[in-house]
Amino acid sequence: MEILNLCKILFSGLGTTLSIFCITLLITIPLGIIVAILKNSRNILISKIIALYILVIRGTPMILQIIFVYFAPYYIFKISIDRFLAIIIAFVINYTAYFSEIFRSGINSIPKGQAEAAYTLGLNTFQIYMYIIIPQVVKKVLPASSNEVISLIKTTSLAQIIGIAEMFTLAQKQANYQFSIIPLVLAGGYYLVLVGIISFAFNKAEKKLEYYN
Repeated sequence: MEILNLCKILFSGLGTTLSIFCITLLITIPLGIIVAILKNSRNILISKIIALYILVIRGTPMILQIIFVYFAPYYIFKISIDRFLAIIIAFVINYTAYFSEIFRSGINSIPKGQAEAAYTLGLNTFQIYMYIIIPQVVKKVLPASSNEVISLIKTTSLAQIIGIAEMFTLAQKQANYQFSIIPLVLAGGYYLVLVGIISFAFNKAEKKLEYYN
């Protein structure tokens, strides 16, 4: 009965965990593609700005980024920001940088002759990316993307830094209250199930996209 109650308590925090995960993923993937394209821009200024952004994000701890996003608006502009909004902004900024590098490597792996041939057929840049490059890139970057997506679902536990009660936060509170590691073990089980579902979905996607080989 105690285990069942613990499962219910952790499940109440699962919604917050999944909300952070899903919202971040939905925003980050299209932004990552845009940033990857901008990084390859012939405009040196744009390319350098994007490179600096990626360097800063990849070179600093995510904990620091979360704290900065949440507290900086108050100290600089005397504006308080909602905790959930802050964690979404921090996660989007962080994972956009990582996904953009994954997408950029995929874009750069596509032979330039394909784009040149498409231009001669009358396609514009947007059409070339949408109908020729992106579909091939998706197949190429799926393995690396799956690693980042799995990392994202586990990294949601960092939301507790600014007081968001997601699943792992509740597990820690129960562990401290009961002087037991069982709540943490159960939380690990929840994460394991989520990672299993994500891995299964990516494996299915890879098989469906095999026709690009």
